[in-house]
Amino acid sequence: MLRNLTKVVCAGAILAATQVSLAQETRPILTQTTAKKMADACEQFARSKGWKIIVAIVDAGGVLKQFSRMDDSFMISVEISQIKAHTSAGVPVSSRKFGEIAKANPGLELVPNTATFAGGLPIITASGAHIGGIGVSGASGDQDEECAQVALDAVKDVLK
Repeated sequence: MLRNLTKVVCAGAILAATQVSLAQETRPILTQTTAKKMADACEQFARSKGWKIIVAIVDAGGVLKQFSRMDDSFMISVEISQIKAHTSAGVPVSSRKFGEIAKANPGLELVPNTATFAGGLPIITASGAHIGGIGVSGASGDQDEECAQVALDAVKDVLK
């Protein structure tokens, strides 16, 4: 009887230890629904201003989640928008701010797939979780950034 009780206690201890080691931190993710809502808001704003832009939205790993190209937008903006998004997914600052940081830290601008000019913004939840980046290209840098901000504003309620 004591032998069986010892086995049960040992098995319980092993199970408890396994459960603790399997526990993982959970964090919010950028959903397709949220990314699409962002892109739609950005495009609608750009259209109202007469801009022809491209929107790239990536998740926290820099993987493309949503991409949209307006008719007659510049083809080079396909790549530029994705680089801006990737920059702001990699660091929790705008691509404009990353450029300022790079000026103060020579060589940083040489990091592959990073932009040092306006148009990329990080996607950060109200609790501070950095869940991705948005990059806009096709208008001026300031206009691209303004459009990206409109996209973020459109999902404020979702990013709580």
